[in-house]
Amino acid sequence: MNGGRKGSTVAASNSGGYYARIRKQRGGGHLVEFPDLPGCLTEGDSLREALENAREALSGWLFVAIKHGDEIPASRIRRGRDYHQVVPDLDVTIPLAILSARKRRGLTQQQVAHALGISQQAYRKLEMPGRSNPTLKTLERLGGVLGLELRLKAA
Repeated sequence: MNGGRKGSTVAASNSGGYYARIRKQRGGGHLVEFPDLPGCLTEGDSLREALENAREALSGWLFVAIKHGDEIPASRIRRGRDYHQVVPDLDVTIPLAILSARKRRGLTQQQVAHALGISQQAYRKLEMPGRSNPTLKTLERLGGVLGLELRLKAA
């Protein structure tokens, strides 16, 4: 992260998540590192556990970065058998998408709040992981202001 520097730009979020490099260790287990996110590391005894821990580590890293106003690097596509795409938890993904879209448009929280007809404090919660819980109607309105498209996909 950027050492506490506030007001940095947020790179366009990759809705597909971030790529983790997962390598089997000689003594057993798997080491997970996210090349695009300095210091974001974890491990797991099995590949499955490593992937589960990777999602938790990614979500935690992004949560702290957003909370502190740190720059969030864009995810770069990585190829190779050691790379696995990891998507953060939904309670991090949605605020990150909202924050990234606002920054791409060059808008302030106050400007978006005004366009939505809500207070700046209410809008700020929409960009905060753990506090963001927008309704579908709110997401639809945000889409109109920020150019976001909401797609639901059945598994």
